[in-house]
Amino acid sequence: MTKPERDAGTPLAGLKEAERASGKKGLPPVHLWNPPFCGDIDMRIAQDGLWYYMNSPIGRKPLMKLFASVLRHDEDGKYYLVTPVEKCGIRVDDAPFLAIRMSVEGKGRDQAITFETNTDDLVTIDAAHPLRVAVEEGTEGLKPYVLVRGRLEALVARALFYDLVALGMVEGEWFGVWSSGRFWPMQRAAEIGAVA
Repeated sequence: MTKPERDAGTPLAGLKEAERASGKKGLPPVHLWNPPFCGDIDMRIAQDGLWYYMNSPIGRKPLMKLFASVLRHDEDGKYYLVTPVEKCGIRVDDAPFLAIRMSVEGKGRDQAITFETNTDDLVTIDAAHPLRVAVEEGTEGLKPYVLVRGRLEALVARALFYDLVALGMVEGEWFGVWSSGRFWPMQRAAEIGAVA
């Protein structure tokens, strides 16, 4: 099977078609598209949320948002930019998005915690957008993530993580936060010396 030809100067020639397919509102239905794989392109999303093409930062936010709108994280664990006509692999250092702002409505068990990402997505921690906390290899530090859409997560910026921890409380054996009527555990209370 041969790979479709792609213009090397354009990361995704099908972006215009993807933009048309999305209409004026909402995101393109990348989960419905199954185009042929065209190979990897030299695009990378750094841990700090910056996007690079051929080692040069993508400085225009509208362009970054356009690429983000066709980003997909497949079951194979890899990240792809997907249009109706092609699928190209890219590298993601950690998470494809970065949560850069946080707002809280309500208090305690009745609060709702919402993050804004570097691509202007608004995500409230809830059943559809769970919070998970991973342990970073080497440092054993905690790294919180929130699901944005599909399998795409946002890493919560370090400064926001401190704000998130300030909202935390102990429930049973766990320290965590409440959002959207549910408790989201972050770490065992005994590990941080927290008591109920």
